[in-house]
Amino acid sequence: MEGDRLEPAVTIKNIERELICPACKELFTHPLILPCQHSICHKCVKEILFFTLEDSFTDLGSESSNQSSPRIRIHSPSLDRIDRVNRSGWKRNSLTPRTTIFPCPGCRHDVDLGERGINGLFRNFTLETIVERYRQAARAATAIMCDVCKPPPQESTKSCMDCSASYCNECFKIHHPWGTVKAQHEYVGPTTNFRPKILMCPEHEMERVNMYCEICRRPVCHLCKLGGSHANHRVTTMSTAYKTLKEKLSKDIEYLISKESQVKGQISELGLLMKETECNGERAKEEASNNFDKLFDVLEERRSAALRAIEASKNLRLEKLQTQIEEYQGLLENSGLVGYAQEVLKETDQSCFVQTAKQLHVRIQKATESLKSFRPAAQTSFEDYVIDITKQEEVLGDLSFYSSGLDVPEINEEKSRMYNNALICWEHLVKEDSADTYILEYRKLNREEENATWQEIEACSKSKVISDLENNSSYAFRVRGYKGSICSPWSREVILHTPAAPVFSFLFDDKCGYNSERLMLNPRRTSVESRAGFPLLLGAERIQVGCYTTLDYIIGDTGITKGKHFWAFHVESYSYLVKVGVASNTKLKEWLHNPRDVTSPRYEQDSGHDSGSEDTCFDSSQPFTLITLGMNKFFIPKAPTAPKDSANRILPMPSCIGICLDCDRGKVGFYDADHMKCLYERQVDCSGTMYPAFALMGSAGIHLEEAITAKYLEYRDDM
Repeated sequence: MEGDRLEPAVTIKNIERELICPACKELFTHPLILPCQHSICHKCVKEILFFTLEDSFTDLGSESSNQSSPRIRIHSPSLDRIDRVNRSGWKRNSLTPRTTIFPCPGCRHDVDLGERGINGLFRNFTLETIVERYRQAARAATAIMCDVCKPPPQESTKSCMDCSASYCNECFKIHHPWGTVKAQHEYVGPTTNFRPKILMCPEHEMERVNMYCEICRRPVCHLCKLGGSHANHRVTTMSTAYKTLKEKLSKDIEYLISKESQVKGQISELGLLMKETECNGERAKEEASNNFDKLFDVLEERRSAALRAIEASKNLRLEKLQTQIEEYQGLLENSGLVGYAQEVLKETDQSCFVQTAKQLHVRIQKATESLKSFRPAAQTSFEDYVIDITKQEEVLGDLSFYSSGLDVPEINEEKSRMYNNALICWEHLVKEDSADTYILEYRKLNREEENATWQEIEACSKSKVISDLENNSSYAFRVRGYKGSICSPWSREVILHTPAAPVFSFLFDDKCGYNSERLMLNPRRTSVESRAGFPLLLGAERIQVGCYTTLDYIIGDTGITKGKHFWAFHVESYSYLVKVGVASNTKLKEWLHNPRDVTSPRYEQDSGHDSGSEDTCFDSSQPFTLITLGMNKFFIPKAPTAPKDSANRILPMPSCIGICLDCDRGKVGFYDADHMKCLYERQVDCSGTMYPAFALMGSAGIHLEEAITAKYLEYRDDM
C-alpha cells in the first residue's frame, strides 16, 4: 500500500521542468492560461504588466525596477513593446474598447489579452493540481496542519473543497455537524489546492463554460457564442471537445511511449556527443596552448638575440670610448705621448734623435688635429636598436581561430553606397556561402586621430546598413567571415566617402512641364528616358536643310529654399545630350511655359541664340546652373580663365553623378558620386525656390539613386 503511494510520487518528481513558471523560474502559483497557450503565475502577470508600464516612464537603461522585484526574471521591454503596452487599455471618451498587449515570457511574443485583460484569462486548474501533487511528493513527511485549531494546531486529516480549508477530525466534526448543509460539503484528503467544482466563464462570471471554441482553443459559455466575441466562431460541446482532445493526447502519449527505446538511444548518443565535445574542447585548448608556447619561444629567442646584439654594440662602443680616453690622457704633461716626447727631447745625439723624432712628430700632429676637431669615437644613442612592433601588435590583436578553407570576403565598391546611411556589400570570390555570419568593422579617417577605434557590427547576410555617419567624411571598412568559431582573415580595407551634405529626397515631377510625347517616366517616377516622337517626324517634313530639336525639361517634385543638400543619379552611357543642375522657379516658368518651335533655327542648340547661355555668363550669379553630359563625356562649362582648347574641359562621365546645392552660400557643385570628388563648382542665385532640373535631347536616360527616392518609395528593409 505504501509502495503504491511512492511510485506516482517518483513520477511526479521527474516532471519538475514542466511545472516551472517561465517568468519567476519557480513552481507555478495560481497559473493562468495565456491566449498563446502558455501558462504563467497570476502574480507574475500582474507584476510584468506593472513593471512594463512603469519602465515606459523611467530610464530604460536602469535596472532598478527589476531589482525591486526579485520574483521576476525577464528581459527589459523594447521601445516598440512599451509603446504597444501604453496603447493598451481603455481610451477615455472613446466608444471603441482597447485591448491589453502582454509580452509572453514563454514564447517571447506579444499576445492580446482582450478587452478584459487579466480578468479574461482562465486559471489552469489541471496544472495547479499537478503542482500541488508535486509539492506533496517533494515535502513527503511534511504534514498539512489544521486551519482552525487553536495553537498549537493539529495535523489535518481532511480538506473541505467548499470551505477551502483543512481540518483535523475534531474541528471537522464541529464545523460540519451531522444533519446540516455543511455536512453535504465535498471533502478530500489533506491538500492546499482548492479548486472550484465548476469552471465559470471569465467574461460572464455567472455562467459556467459548456462549449469549446475551436478557433480560439478555449472554453466558452453560451453567452459568448450568442452575442459575445465568439459569436461567429466554430464551437463544439464540452463533452465532444473533451473526448477528442483526450483521444489525441492519449495517442500522442502512446506514440512517445512506444518510441521510448529510440529516445533512450538518442539520449545515449547525446551523452556520447557531450563526452566527445569535452574531449575535443580539451584537445583544442591544448593545441591553442602549444601554439602560444611556440609564439612565446619565438619571442624569447628574438628577445635574447636582440639583447645580445645590444650588449655587443654597447661593449664595442665602450671599448672605443675607453681607448679614446686613454689616448687623450696621453696628451697630458708628464704622461703618455707628451711624457714620451719630453724624454725624446733630452736626446743629444743628432742621428738618434732624428731617427726617433720623425715617427713621434707624426703622432704629435695627429693628436693636435684631434684636439682641433674633437669627435667621440662612438655614439651614445641606441636609436638604431629600437624594435618596431606596430605591425606585430596589429597581427597579434587579430589573432583568432582561422581555417584556410574559409574564403576571405571582399567588399564590392560598385554595389556599396554612401549617403546618409552606408550600404556596404561584399562577396566571396572563390567559395559562395562559405561563412555563416560576418563582422563588419568601420572607422572614421581623421587626420587628428590616426588610430581611430574600429566599430563593429554583426551581419547575417552579405550586406549591412550603417547609420549615423557624418557628412563630408571618409570611412574605412573591412569585413571578415565566421563559420562557428572559425574566422577568415580581414578583407582588404576599402575607403568610402560620405556626401558633402544630407541627402535630398525627391521624385521626377510628372505634372509641371512634363512632355509625355517625348519623355517617358517609369511608374515609380525614378527614371526618365527621351524618345523621338511622331511630332518630330511631322515637323521634319517642313525642313529643307537640317533637323532642329529642342531640350525637353523635367524637374524634381520638391523645391529647396535653404540649407545644404545633395542628390545623385545615373546617366545612361548611350545618352546623346543631357543637361543637369538646378534652376529657380522663375527660370523654370520661362523655360516650361514658352515652348520652342521644333523646326525654328533660332533655337538650334548650336546656333548661339540660346545654346549654352547658362554657361556663358560668369560675371554675376544667375538663378540656374546646368552642365552638359553626353556621349560618355562630362563637359566643364566655359569660363573667362579657361583654356581655349576644349579638350581640357572634357572629362570621362562618372557612372554616378552627384549635385550639392548650398543655398546659404549660394553655391552649386557637381561631383563624381562614386568617389565624392568635386568636378566643378560655381555661384548660383538662390533667392527663389530652387529645383533639381534635368534636360534631355535625342536618345537619353536618367535614373535617380535609390537613396534619393527612399523617402517616397518602399525598398528593402535595410535601406
